[in-house]
Amino acid sequence: MEASLAWLDQPETFRVNELPAHSDHQFFASPEEAAAGSSSLTRSLDGQWQFAFAADPELIPAGFYAPAFDEAGFAPMAVPGHIELAGYAKIQYTNTPYPWDGHEFRRPAYTTPATNPQVGQFSRASDNYVGLYRKTFTLADDWADRPLTIQFAGVERAMYLWCNGEFVGYAEDSFTPSAFDLTPYVHRGKNLIAVAVFRHSTASWLEDQDFFRFTGIFRSVTLQSLPATHVVDLVLDARPNADFTAGTLAVTAKLSPVANHAKATITLADASGQVLATQVTAAQATTTWPTLTVPQPHLWSHHNPYLYQVQVTVTDDTGAVCEVATAATGFRRIEVTPEHMVLLNGKRLIINGVNRHEWSDLRGRAITEADMAADMATIRTHHINAVRTCHYPDQLEWYHLCDTNGIYVMAETNLETHGTWQKPAGIEPSYNVPGSVKQWEAAVLDRAKTQYETLKNHPSILFWSLGNESYAGDDIAAMNAYYKRVDPTRLVHYEGVVHNRQYEDQISDLESRMYTPPAEVAEYLSGEAKKPFLLCEYMHSMGNSVGGLNEYLDLVDRFDAYVGGFIWDFKDQALTVTDPITGQPVMRYGGDFDDRPSAYEFSGDGLVFADGTPKPALQEVSEDYARYDD
Repeated sequence: MEASLAWLDQPETFRVNELPAHSDHQFFASPEEAAAGSSSLTRSLDGQWQFAFAADPELIPAGFYAPAFDEAGFAPMAVPGHIELAGYAKIQYTNTPYPWDGHEFRRPAYTTPATNPQVGQFSRASDNYVGLYRKTFTLADDWADRPLTIQFAGVERAMYLWCNGEFVGYAEDSFTPSAFDLTPYVHRGKNLIAVAVFRHSTASWLEDQDFFRFTGIFRSVTLQSLPATHVVDLVLDARPNADFTAGTLAVTAKLSPVANHAKATITLADASGQVLATQVTAAQATTTWPTLTVPQPHLWSHHNPYLYQVQVTVTDDTGAVCEVATAATGFRRIEVTPEHMVLLNGKRLIINGVNRHEWSDLRGRAITEADMAADMATIRTHHINAVRTCHYPDQLEWYHLCDTNGIYVMAETNLETHGTWQKPAGIEPSYNVPGSVKQWEAAVLDRAKTQYETLKNHPSILFWSLGNESYAGDDIAAMNAYYKRVDPTRLVHYEGVVHNRQYEDQISDLESRMYTPPAEVAEYLSGEAKKPFLLCEYMHSMGNSVGGLNEYLDLVDRFDAYVGGFIWDFKDQALTVTDPITGQPVMRYGGDFDDRPSAYEFSGDGLVFADGTPKPALQEVSEDYARYDD
């Protein structure tokens, strides 16, 4: 199969030869590795890659992906990292406008008119610069006879992959893992991976978030060596019963390939490691075990983030271990009463939340585990109990941190098309996508499915969010229906129906709004409210702000159907650079990089500065949120 630049223009093409999404469980070659938490079946490709920059698609060197290609024009590039922060392209921050507004005239495919596929919109665009990456690795003998996959945890915005000169696959969706099978292409000894990362594709229309517009391989890259029988996917369905006196755990695993007479053993242990149950069954492509019952389960919550440990061990016909897969789970139940009160484990849920972009003042969105740990420490010590992952899935480690620290998560699908329906003159959705445009439906459904399949086992996730500020139409209604079909254990959230009320009975379990004054919240809840009320964004933390938060918290006492909200936002987006005059490190915001269009200082609206230093506003939030941190 040959790669085609035409895919960049086609909303219907968003994955080619990409492996299906699956749970983010860990897997190991032995019980000893599982106990140590270190797997010999994975290998990081993070570090220095060879890199070259092409100003537009027509300037890509022919055959750059071939092993014999001369790398004389390439230079080292850190992976993970952003092309722009390495100095190859302009740093740009914008909110609602698309990054090409005022420079290039564009409309989404199949919108103006509905028959126009916009051929060449990105594949022949002079502003669509390309990052070209090359990385060699040596395939050791003990890996050479096993299936090999490669996983890219995050690539902005569209990527083509080659191995040893042969085309492997294509992927969009910047913020969920993309995995490919390398088995047919690799051999013992030295192998070459090559990647072309394009600044723009039709995915650019779906990723109009309020953030710096970066490009490149900005999350980790990992090789995975798969054993004779591999746990491809793991589904953990932990539910307490009606009176919380017992819990049930149903476990399903997908195995591939399945060796004859292989066995699959499931072990459930409590937080201390004490084994509560063990079951053995014949390994099958889809393996299920009898449902386990746990008497008096510890219920997972903010103040008691109790996790049970699940281990699946696959053995061959001789009893030798093929693989050990591990994951954590928690017993908790979220529901809505007929009076529109949201309950967690039978008690009223109050969200003291923040919106959180992934951000480092030094690395942009290429954050580290240390960055995440620092954010979590600030959140935990200031009575914040919930995070909305605005407006895309985060690194996988973040969800594990939320599981272990008891932070409630609104997991947001990677979708925002703000600039297609909100214009300078107001709401005008004439070329809104996805809207009800059939050619865009599969792409957004895939983003919902990928998020669900990857993150489904995390007890911290209470809400699936359909995205942000993308208006409303049939395609988002289809996303809502998907989440409700595959996951009855969580609520579905979306704010955009407030702009298109004909969909309010098809989309969202919550009445979600942004920046609504307390009096208007009270007006809704005093009337014939249809749903619980949640502020997915409020108390915009810019400048001398966040005063008056107590007026929103007073609504908690007045209305049982008021759930609380998520402050915008947790951390400034700013970059520490060296001032050319003083030679001192300084923080720079949108517009400081001669970026146009730009939303300028609008990137500075966090409770903490970009380096994590608390602002005075955080003191007020901590004091007010403490009222309902019980």
